Amino acid sequence: MNETGTKKLYMVSLGCSKNLVDSEVMLGLLEKDGYRVTQHPENADLLLVNTCGFIGSAVKEAIDEILDLARYKRKDQSKKLVVTGCLVQRYGTELEKELPEVDLFLGTDSFHNIVTQLNGEKPPIPIAHSLEQSPFLMDSSMPRRVSTPPHRAYMKITEGCINRCSYCLIPSIRGRLRSRSIPDLMTEARKLEAAGVKELTLVAQDLLAYGLDLGRQTNLMGLLQQLLAETEIPWIRLLYLHPARVQDYLLLQMAQDSRIVPYLDIPFQHVSDHILKLMNRPYTQNTIKQLMEKIRSLLPGAALRTTMMVGFPGETEEDINELTDFLRNHHFEHLGVFAYANEEGCRAASFSGQVPEEEKERRLRRIMELQAEVSLAALQKYVGRVEQVLVEGLSKESDLLLEGRTRYQAPEIDGCVYIANGVAEPGDLVDVTITEAHTYDLVGELKE
Repeated sequence: MNETGTKKLYMVSLGCSKNLVDSEVMLGLLEKDGYRVTQHPENADLLLVNTCGFIGSAVKEAIDEILDLARYKRKDQSKKLVVTGCLVQRYGTELEKELPEVDLFLGTDSFHNIVTQLNGEKPPIPIAHSLEQSPFLMDSSMPRRVSTPPHRAYMKITEGCINRCSYCLIPSIRGRLRSRSIPDLMTEARKLEAAGVKELTLVAQDLLAYGLDLGRQTNLMGLLQQLLAETEIPWIRLLYLHPARVQDYLLLQMAQDSRIVPYLDIPFQHVSDHILKLMNRPYTQNTIKQLMEKIRSLLPGAALRTTMMVGFPGETEEDINELTDFLRNHHFEHLGVFAYANEEGCRAASFSGQVPEEEKERRLRRIMELQAEVSLAALQKYVGRVEQVLVEGLSKESDLLLEGRTRYQAPEIDGCVYIANGVAEPGDLVDVTITEAHTYDLVGELKE
């Protein structure tokens, strides 16, 4: 503890928005125990890393971050180094041998006990749990310190996953699907609204699986209807929607109420039927085409985002040509592309037809070059239009510009709008005349 008697905490949160919510719960618990956040690790009494362990690159990033913070502990042995999250849940006792500098490991099922564990006995290292177990599920009674700008926040509505994709470790790391109740989520939503949130992003591994473990009375539509009726949060964003579960009634609800922003993130992963089958994705290219036609018909102005994976075992040049043709003919406003990587414990790691790394990278570059053209063309349609923009603050590029997002751009993952003139505060919803379109970003001026 430092001289003032205040315990200081330095925290690094890695990975997805769902992991960030876990980090915010830990921040809330630790602040309640007397910790205060510092931006300087050398001043911290507690060094905390909440890790992602989903893919190899995330594992490497986590290990690098842990070793970097271990330098401060070596200089001052009174500091505590704590590692939490998916990396711990995935590798369990192996980490204790590899990282002796770490004082405490907490997995995804035990991070909420961080205060009692810091103040008491060291818990057993977790092991990846079976799908039948019922691990931890957060609720609105837990303290949470939102770390995003105060005008936007994530709300995690489920934990775990019901899908069994052959390349994915999430079920073995995060466990089976567990949904929070609608009353509990409404309590949290009201707290966030009272704190000034203008954009509430619902997050889950699969939003449309929400409630499948709770019975027919609980589902995403019921939650959305209560959010619309009982809050006045102007923007409600949905991340992510499983392709096999998108139904007409959701699209019609989005078309009917503009507070559900017209933005659909639907991770298709591929379009080749035989690759989709190997991935254990329960749909075909024809299903994807029909869904996209339906979305464009019912929500003609919506922005579509998807994720594609290249280099999956068994993927041929014909498959990649099929993918590029599809993307050229069925435009996505936003696209994330990843090169497949073998992960120990995934079925796909044992599949034949493994693709060389350099070939994966070539295919990835090919898709991204195509998407750059598609994105530029898609953004051109906004030029001359007046769009509502949520102001984030001064631009990272220049403090002479403001930066914000339209309803068609999600935080952290998509482009932004640079506002070239006018005055506005972070969290303001303003009308902006779009004057320019670049590959991934827009430029505009505040409407007088």
